[in-house]
Amino acid sequence: MGYFRFRKTISILPGVRINLSKTGVSGSLGGHGATVNVGKNGEQVTLGIPGTGLSYRTPLSTTLFVGLILVAIVIGVAYIVSPTTVKALLHWWQPHWF
Repeated sequence: MGYFRFRKTISILPGVRINLSKTGVSGSLGGHGATVNVGKNGEQVTLGIPGTGLSYRTPLSTTLFVGLILVAIVIGVAYIVSPTTVKALLHWWQPHWF
């Protein structure tokens, strides 16, 4: 038997959202490819391949959190050094018509 679902997302800043549903309120930080969600089920991380529909969701552990921060720092420093190379590497999966 089917059931009704409700979800409303409010964007506060780029990459920062509040999600409202009939089961509660949650907050999301991130964008395409990696998102951290804080809600009634605790902190969750979703890692995916944009445009494919493939993703993996897991609880956020301290080790994973530190790893994500380190990856963000490395990408940020690399972007300061060579922005065109970082853009090319981050978008290698996209078809040329995007």
